[in-house]
Amino acid sequence: MKQSRILLQLLGFIAWTLIGVSLSLLLVMGRATSFTIPDSLANGTEGRSQISSSEGNSIPTAVAIAPENSIQQGRDAYQNGRFAQAVEAWEQAAIAYQEQGNDVQQALASSYLALAHQQLGAWAEAQAAIATSMALLQNQQISSNPQHRLILAQAWNTQGSLQFAQGQIEDALTSWQRATTLYAAANDSQRYIGSLINQAQAQQSLGLYLQARRTLSEVERSLQQQPDSELKAIGLQTLAEILRTVGDLDQARQQLEQSLAIAEQLNLPPLQSTALLSLGNIAQAQEELAAALTFYQRAATPSAPALTRVQAQLNQLHLLITTEQWSQAQALLPNIETQLDALSPSRDTIYARINAAQQVVAIAQREQPDATTLYSKAAQILVIAIQHAKQLNDSRAEAYALGQLGHVYETTRQWQEAQTLTEQALLMAQSVNAADVAYQWQWQLGRLLKAQQQPSEALKAYRAAFDTLQSIRRDLIATSSDLQFSFRDSVEPVYRELVDLLLQRSPNSQQEPTQANLQEARQVIESLQLAELDNFFRAACLDGQRVAIDQIDQTDTAVIYPIVLSDRLEVLLSLPQQPIRQYTASVSQAEIEQAVAQLQQQLARPLTSQQGQQLGQRLYDWLIRPLETELATHASKTLVFVLDGALRNIPMATLYDGDRYLIEQYSLALAPGLQLLNPQPLSQNQLEVLAAGLTQERSGFSALVNVENELNEIKAKLPSQILLNEAFTSSALQTQIDALPFPIVHLATHGQFSSKADETFILAWDRPINVNELSSLLRNSDDTRSNPIELLVLSACETAAGDTRATLGLAGIAVQAGARSTLASLWVLNDESAARFISQFYQELADTTVSKAEALQRAQLALLRDPNYRHPIYWAPYVLIGNWL
Repeated sequence: MKQSRILLQLLGFIAWTLIGVSLSLLLVMGRATSFTIPDSLANGTEGRSQISSSEGNSIPTAVAIAPENSIQQGRDAYQNGRFAQAVEAWEQAAIAYQEQGNDVQQALASSYLALAHQQLGAWAEAQAAIATSMALLQNQQISSNPQHRLILAQAWNTQGSLQFAQGQIEDALTSWQRATTLYAAANDSQRYIGSLINQAQAQQSLGLYLQARRTLSEVERSLQQQPDSELKAIGLQTLAEILRTVGDLDQARQQLEQSLAIAEQLNLPPLQSTALLSLGNIAQAQEELAAALTFYQRAATPSAPALTRVQAQLNQLHLLITTEQWSQAQALLPNIETQLDALSPSRDTIYARINAAQQVVAIAQREQPDATTLYSKAAQILVIAIQHAKQLNDSRAEAYALGQLGHVYETTRQWQEAQTLTEQALLMAQSVNAADVAYQWQWQLGRLLKAQQQPSEALKAYRAAFDTLQSIRRDLIATSSDLQFSFRDSVEPVYRELVDLLLQRSPNSQQEPTQANLQEARQVIESLQLAELDNFFRAACLDGQRVAIDQIDQTDTAVIYPIVLSDRLEVLLSLPQQPIRQYTASVSQAEIEQAVAQLQQQLARPLTSQQGQQLGQRLYDWLIRPLETELATHASKTLVFVLDGALRNIPMATLYDGDRYLIEQYSLALAPGLQLLNPQPLSQNQLEVLAAGLTQERSGFSALVNVENELNEIKAKLPSQILLNEAFTSSALQTQIDALPFPIVHLATHGQFSSKADETFILAWDRPINVNELSSLLRNSDDTRSNPIELLVLSACETAAGDTRATLGLAGIAVQAGARSTLASLWVLNDESAARFISQFYQELADTTVSKAEALQRAQLALLRDPNYRHPIYWAPYVLIGNWL
C-alpha cells in the first residue's frame, strides 16, 4: 500500500505541475509518464487517492453518489489512464454542484474535466469546460478565501496546459505566471515549484533560454531549501524530466542522482525505480548504453511498481536489440508478456503493449527462422491493445495501436491489409485532432501506396504528412520530448522520402520532374533544415520566411542544394531569373559518406595533399562538374551551398577540379536555408569589433598561444574593444554587448560544435557558455539592441570528434545567435597561420566594396598562395554561414 501511495504522489505531483505530454511510440527512450490531476481541494484537505481496481467504464448515477465521490472516482480513473471514465465522473460532479449552487466546486470539477477532454483530443469540449470554470470563479470573492485562490490557480494551470498543447505558448506562459503568483501568495511551495517548471518549459519553447535557465535555477533553489522527503524526491525527478526535455542532460542526471539518494535513504522503492528508469533514459540519450542497461535492470526489481517494471524491461529490451544481443532479447520477451497481461487497462499499459509489439517486430526482422511466429505474436499484442483502447473509449490510443498493427502487415508485405488498417487509424486520429499521430499514418500510407506502384497517390499521402508536420511544428517539439530523441527515425524520413518522390523521373517516359515539383522539393529540403534546428534546440523558435533567389539583388550568385538520398545524389541549382536545374549522380549515400570521411582524414594530415586532391576531385565531379556550363553562362561568382547530410562535414573550398580548388574559382558561403535569412549587404556604418580571447590553458583545454597576436591584428585593422584572458568572462562579455552595439563580435577561444545543443559551447575564462546562453547573450539581455550583429567570428572552434552531425551545432549557433553572418573554423589551428588569416580577412573586410564571402575568399587565397600554407589544413577550415553579401 505504501508503494502504491508513493507512486500516486509522484503521478499527482507531475499532474499538478506539468502539462500533458504526448507519448511517442516510435522509440522506447522515455518512460511513459502519467500526467494526472491533483488531489481534491474540495474539502480543504490533501487526501491521497488510491488506484481503483475496477476496469469498467460505468459510473454510478448522480442520484446514487455524492459529487465529492464522483470527483474521487474521476481522479482514480484519470490516474489509471481511463480518461473517458474520468469525463463521465466529473461531468456528473459538475452537474451535481451546479444543482447545489456550489459555483466554486463546479469550477473545480470543470477544470478537471478540461484536462480529461484534452487527453482524449476533444479540444472544443476542453475549451468549453475551462471557460466554464474561469467564468464561475470570476464571480467569486477569490481574494478573501485561500481555498478559492488555490482552485483559481488550478484553473489557470489547466488553461495554460490547453494553450501550450495547441501551440499558444505566449498565452500559456501568461496563464502559468498567474498560477505561480497565486501559489506563492498561498505559501504552497509544492505547487509553486510545479508552476515554475511549467513556465520554464514555455520560456524554452519561445527561445527565452536565459529566462528559462533562471526559472529552473529558482526551482532548484526552492527544492534544495526543503528537507529530504518523499515530496522533495518527487520534485527533483520532475525537475530532471524538464531538464531532459530541454536537452540539459548533465543537470538532469544530477537531480535524479540526488532524488535516488533520498529515496534510498528513506527506503522508498517505487521512487528508487522511477529514478533509475529516468537515469537509464539519460544514459541512453548520451549513448552510454552499458550504463543505461544497468540502470534499467536495477529499475526492474520486484519491489518496483508493476508499470515501472514493465517500462524498464521494455527499455532494456530495446537496448538489447540495438546492441544486437538477440538471444538475450528473446529470453526477456516472455517475462514482459506475462507482466503486461497482469496490468489493468489504461493508456499507459496500451502504450507499453505497443512498445512491446514494436520490439517483437524488430526481433522478427532479424530472426528469420522464427519470424512468422514473432510477427503473429506482435499482432496478438496489438489486438489486445486495440481491445483495451475500445474498452476505455480512448480513440487516440486506439489510433496508435491500429496504425502499429498496420505496420506489422506492412513489414510482412501484406499491402492491402496494411492499407486498410492504416486508413482506419488515420481517420480515427483525425477525428480526435491528434495531428502528431495522424502524420505517422499519412506517412505509412504513402509508403504502402508507393510499394503498390501508385506514385501519384503516394505523393498525395506524403504531401499530407508533410503539411501535417508543418502545422504541428511548434506543438511537436514543445509537447513530445521522446519524439525529439527519435527525430532521425520518425520525422526526417518523411521529408527525404517526399523529396525522393518529387525528384523521380517518370518510370515510363523518363520525363523530367516539373518545375513545380523542383520548387516543392527545394521548399521541403529547406523545411527539413529548419526542422533539424528545431530538434537541435528542443524548441520551434526559428521562424523562417522564404526568400526566393530572384529576390536577392545579386545576379552573380548561384544557390546549390545537394540532396543526399539513399540511392543517389540530387543537385538542384537555383540561379536568378532562371528555372531550377536538376542534376543526378548515381552514387549512394554510403559512397558519399565514405568519401567525405576519407577527405576529412586527409585534411587533418598536412603532408598528404595529393590524396586529398583526389578525393576532392571525386566530390567535385559529383557536385560541381555537371553545373560548370550553367555557372559559366551566367557568370556566377559566388556559390551558396545549402548542404545536406555528410556533405556538411567538409569545407566546399577543398573541392578540386584537377587543377584548381573551388575557392580559387568562386567565393563561397553556406546557408542553413534561404527560409532562415534575408541576405543584405554589409552595413556601411563604422565597423567596430568586440574581440575576446583566451591564451592560457583553461578547463582542460590547451593554451592558444597565438590568440593575443590575432587580437592585436584585429585592433590594428579596425576600432576594437579587447577582452583577454581574465577579462573575458561571461558576465564581462554580456556587459560589453549590452553597452555598445558592436557590429562585429570576434571570439578567439576554444569551442565545440556538436549535434547536441548541451555539448555545443564556447569557452570563457570563468566557464563554458553553451549555445543557448550564447544566443541569448549576443541578442542583448534586455532586447534593446536596434542593430543586429553583422558578423560573429569563432576562430578557434572545432567539430566534436566522432560526431558525424556535429556541424548542426555550427548552424545552430549561426542561426540562433542573431548575427547576420557567422565565420567559424571547423578545426583548431594553434599556429601563426590563424593570425595571418584573421589579419588578412579584416583587411579585406575594411574595403566597403567587398562582400563578406569575397573577403573570406581573398584571405584564404592569400594563405593558399603562400608555399608554407598551401595545404588545405591551413586555409580550408574557415566557413561563412548566413549572409554572404
